[in-house]
Amino acid sequence: VTMNEVFSYESLVHALSGAVGSVTAMTVFFPLDTARLRLQVDENRKAKSTPAVLAEIVKEEGLLAPYRGWFPVICSLCCSNFVYFYCFHCLKAGWLKGKQSAPSTDLIIGIAAGVVNVLVTTPLWVVNTRLKLQGSKFRNEDIRPTTYSGILDAFVQIIRDEGVGSLWNGTFPSLLLVLNPAIQFMIYEGLKRKLRRGIPKELSSLEVFVIGAIAKAVATTVTYPLQTIQSILRFGQYNTPTERSKLLTSLRTIKCLLVNRVRKYGMLGLFKGLEAKLLQTVLTAALMFLLYEKIASCTFRVMGLKVVTHCVFPL
Repeated sequence: VTMNEVFSYESLVHALSGAVGSVTAMTVFFPLDTARLRLQVDENRKAKSTPAVLAEIVKEEGLLAPYRGWFPVICSLCCSNFVYFYCFHCLKAGWLKGKQSAPSTDLIIGIAAGVVNVLVTTPLWVVNTRLKLQGSKFRNEDIRPTTYSGILDAFVQIIRDEGVGSLWNGTFPSLLLVLNPAIQFMIYEGLKRKLRRGIPKELSSLEVFVIGAIAKAVATTVTYPLQTIQSILRFGQYNTPTERSKLLTSLRTIKCLLVNRVRKYGMLGLFKGLEAKLLQTVLTAALMFLLYEKIASCTFRVMGLKVVTHCVFPL
């Protein structure tokens, strides 16, 4: 077996392990993401505790409402994680060529893989945001209802009514949010190296869970205001100012949304829904890291390859 074959097979194992781990973890904690999204896009919904928001949704819309839009989200997540993991490990293998990794290297590779991931998968995330919010009972009466019958129909209607460019709504904040997994991996890989103390040993399940949770909590809190803007833009119910330059339009839109949010609700308005987001992402990331490390190491053990896993998680 040539080095190239092992390298590409190794990247595939990492990619599949990441996709399976993230889908399982996202499914378990999906209602928390539903609560977070409602608080971000529905300005008139009061910022209550996560259980109270979920109880309201179930009472008004039925028992399965917290899982509305699960399938398109899982499809997007699968594609997104596969692209990210594959890029991350291909770039890492090409860059390091067997040398020891450093936090700065993890950061640069994390950003590069994140940029590729955003550009390829943003249309899927725009569609799944719309589908997830379709049929919701909003407090804000200005929100227009949509009638998409599924993923493909949503693509067709968005292209027909709003133009192809609308599928990349929120791309600019998404590119800025590449810093989220980059910050996360730098912390995660750094903590992992500290725990190993230079010895290539496998970490315990608890250690992986805890450092995964810490890394994700820090990255999520730092970048949360941008995530709120990203959700609003993907939802497509905000009238963007028009400039000749796309970049100026994007920057102006982000600035307007942030300023309006602060004017209406104060600085805390930028963090509306953070409790649900932290609960969901920290628990999802920690469980996903755990599943990813176990699936990848088991696969390599079965194949007789001794490979130390390097975990990545883009969401």
